[in-house]
Amino acid sequence: MSIAADVGRVLWLGVDGTAPSRGLRAAVARQALGGIVLGSHNLRTTVEPGPVPQRVTDVAALIAWTAAVRAAAPEDAPVLIALDHEGGAVQRIRAPATQWPPMLALERHGPADVELARAIGRAQGVELAALGVDVNLAPVLDVLTNPTNPVIGDRALGRTAAEVGRRAAALAAGLADAGVLACGKHFPGHGDTAVDSHRGLPVVDQPRARLEAVELAPFAAVAAALPMIMTAHVVYPALDPTAPATLSRPIVTDLLRGQLGYRGLIVTDDLDMAAIADRQGVGPAAVAAIAAGCDAVMIAHDPRHQREARAALTAAAAAPTFRRRLAEAAARGRSLAIAHAAARAARPPLGLDAIGALAHRQLADRLAGG
Repeated sequence: MSIAADVGRVLWLGVDGTAPSRGLRAAVARQALGGIVLGSHNLRTTVEPGPVPQRVTDVAALIAWTAAVRAAAPEDAPVLIALDHEGGAVQRIRAPATQWPPMLALERHGPADVELARAIGRAQGVELAALGVDVNLAPVLDVLTNPTNPVIGDRALGRTAAEVGRRAAALAAGLADAGVLACGKHFPGHGDTAVDSHRGLPVVDQPRARLEAVELAPFAAVAAALPMIMTAHVVYPALDPTAPATLSRPIVTDLLRGQLGYRGLIVTDDLDMAAIADRQGVGPAAVAAIAAGCDAVMIAHDPRHQREARAALTAAAAAPTFRRRLAEAAARGRSLAIAHAAARAARPPLGLDAIGALAHRQLADRLAGG
């Protein structure tokens, strides 16, 4: 593949608008990006009248959006469409899609937590697949050991490594049942932070033995079942005192690939976040992330940063060592996208009645009720 195609494949980008522009469709056609990260701003909404008017997602418009993007992609270079659909505060799609409580509510369900988590994952996956979404940027594998954590909180699946591991495995399996890719996050663990990486650079200053017993344990337990893992913009001095995990070869390659034996796709958290953008700069960080062993770099908001990253990756590819690493990363992303597209095509199509189905809403009520 060309340098331009490989650079495009490793870029997971946010886009503007509630419909795919001609420019976006052309970019997809020429393999200028490997993934699209949808946000709330991409979802057309309307106000549903009633005693309490509520804003709802225009699901027909979203289905048309994803179908148009998919149709623009070459058959041998499909793109992956991703969004956050964790539950609680982090779910981009409004009603009529099922609205899920925070996943920490699983802790109220005792020995039924695994069965319930798998059913939730399957229900989420069915609705996302019906909408044309390929990737749920979930589950959260961060262990909630710091109750004042400003960014994880009730997004966590539990307060111990064992709880998080078993519930995450079940959620990921449920998504897979429905043909949607799970992306476990935030490696190697964001649960003990006191700083939000959207605003600053967190540090988890715990000894390696504690990190392996708590933060790393859920990832070790679930890694083989996860098609994707997202890195954290967090410094772990016991693992690498010089760089946040996203940019750290000792963490991404030596630990995740080597010690944990992970073979799936490694994607960064959004490089637009202050923990990266305000320190390294997005262009240099994109190069450092790929060199560290990541396979895709996410830049979800700023088009200027997206251009900087593309230029920096293209320039870095002049070096043979980086060119080989870039080709390896792009090949892994391309293979996953092709395999997923084939699996999706083999499944029967889903109708609008799958979105917000009664059985799914009953699951959400069950989760909330404890």
